[in-house]
Amino acid sequence: MSMRFAPPVEHHGIASGRDLTTWATLRRGVQLSPELGRGISVTMLLAVLATVGRVLVPFVVQRVTDQGLLATGGPDIDVVLGYLTLALGGVVVTAFSAYFVNVRLFRSSESGLATLRLKAFRHIHDLSMLTQNTERRGSLVSRVTSDVDTISMFVQFGGLMLMINVAQITLATVLMLVYSPVLGLVVWACFVPLFLIIRRFQGVVGRSYTKVRERVGDMLGAISEAVVGAEAIRAYGVEDRTAQRIDTAIENHRTAAIGAQARAVMAFTSGQLVSGLTTAVVLVVGTVLAANGRLTLGELLAFLFLVNLFTMPVQQATEILTELQNAVAGWRRVIGIIDSPADVADPTDGVTLPRGPISVHFEAVGFAYPGGEPVLHDIDLAIAPRSRVAIVGETGSGKSTLAKLLTRLMDPTTGRVLVDGADLRTISFASLRQRVVLVPQEGFLFDASLLDNIRFGRPDTRADDVRLALSELGLDAWVATLPLGLDTDVGQRGESLSAGERQLVALARAYLADPDLLVLDEATSAVDPSTEVRLQRALDSLTRGRTSIAIAHRLSTAEAADEVVVVDAGRIVERGHHTELVGVGGVYTRLHQSWSAQQRAL
Repeated sequence: MSMRFAPPVEHHGIASGRDLTTWATLRRGVQLSPELGRGISVTMLLAVLATVGRVLVPFVVQRVTDQGLLATGGPDIDVVLGYLTLALGGVVVTAFSAYFVNVRLFRSSESGLATLRLKAFRHIHDLSMLTQNTERRGSLVSRVTSDVDTISMFVQFGGLMLMINVAQITLATVLMLVYSPVLGLVVWACFVPLFLIIRRFQGVVGRSYTKVRERVGDMLGAISEAVVGAEAIRAYGVEDRTAQRIDTAIENHRTAAIGAQARAVMAFTSGQLVSGLTTAVVLVVGTVLAANGRLTLGELLAFLFLVNLFTMPVQQATEILTELQNAVAGWRRVIGIIDSPADVADPTDGVTLPRGPISVHFEAVGFAYPGGEPVLHDIDLAIAPRSRVAIVGETGSGKSTLAKLLTRLMDPTTGRVLVDGADLRTISFASLRQRVVLVPQEGFLFDASLLDNIRFGRPDTRADDVRLALSELGLDAWVATLPLGLDTDVGQRGESLSAGERQLVALARAYLADPDLLVLDEATSAVDPSTEVRLQRALDSLTRGRTSIAIAHRLSTAEAADEVVVVDAGRIVERGHHTELVGVGGVYTRLHQSWSAQQRAL
């Protein structure tokens, strides 16, 4: 019975998140980091208490002035001391409340943003190689690191100030209306136009900071590429050209950052200008009201304090909203990663295959890279369990693409790949990775010891078992030549080892993983002939009783295979044993003659 599965997701690359509005971005961000919203009501209550001491000061000033210093019969010291004690208590409450607001915000923000980083990082690994390749690695890293850092700065500092300022503006407004409704309306009449302008201006600032975040990604991409490719840069003497590329990326970031900051400063200075004008207008109108007996001196002084308490957070709010736009720009890029469709996804309720020799069937498989011509055409290929198959062909013929499809690093554009009769798209990743192991052309090594790199897929393997595996592969003598044996540090990307030695480690890693299907993508291309002979004997032992498919660059691999499959221009053109194909006079004959001539020239 055949299993139904969803069609492959159309490849569109990594999303930018630009289509989200500011509020939609914030809502989506809180959904992805639910810790940010937990206990927010308690935090808001504490933020209100944190403003009590500030708002209490104008009230105390008014009471001390009118009922203490200007009391009938002379200054009343008891009243003055009583209100000063009240003010002191308010300041203490404010200090403790602000402390707990900070602690709660830091705890919730760090927890929420850690969740966001993990989701983004894990989703990157769910994306196919094709999707990842639409963006430079440094830019991908920036989405999980620096972009999240901008969110962190806003949530921990801007978010704190925003909550306190909203509470302060609200309480200041209430007290201003209590003291003088006329002056309260005057203050708001001065600031309403500013609020409307800032609201419209935030879109411009937001677009500017989105561009800044993009330039950060470009800059990190250029720098990381130059660091990783330092050897090639020196070898070809292109340091000046590389420096120019980095200089351009840095200059583009500088220009974008200055432009965004200039727009943000316009909003901030507008707030300062309106605040100064508001204070002047209140002073004039308040003096007139006081002269007419509609305000006491204490109420006028209190109102001026309240105006200051109102205008200061408004000025800060313009800065905070600028930080918000910077954070939203970073949030959009992180959300863009998470919302990018996982075109090679782990199926829900995926099939788990039992251990044992694997059969493989390519069924009318076609594949095309996004925006390109098909590189595989109607591939029909059945591989029996326990057989050793070599796939050969010229460079660009589609050999490595077959290996990536078989290990589900990519999905076919048309047709399907079956393993033991099950479509690869229906098999759980855990089962697939346990049963099928790919040894790539360039095995990636991590900055750790040789031992840790070999047992990368099985980290609990004992060192003695690793030594036994190396002995069975005939690599124990090579390991003995290393300075610290298995404890030798291989360096970043295995830079302490030669290319051939890195392939030896990759083969040992695959051997230890004990797969049922071994896929070798030109895995011995960088190994010297003497080592290749030793490895070939070890691989004979490794592949015995298992299904193995070797993408062959050296045709000695094809000579030892049970069957040779010849690929040319994305099609299977010949198939058979080496002894059958070598004398046919076709593609394989030509490839073998060319390879034999190279071997004789060595």
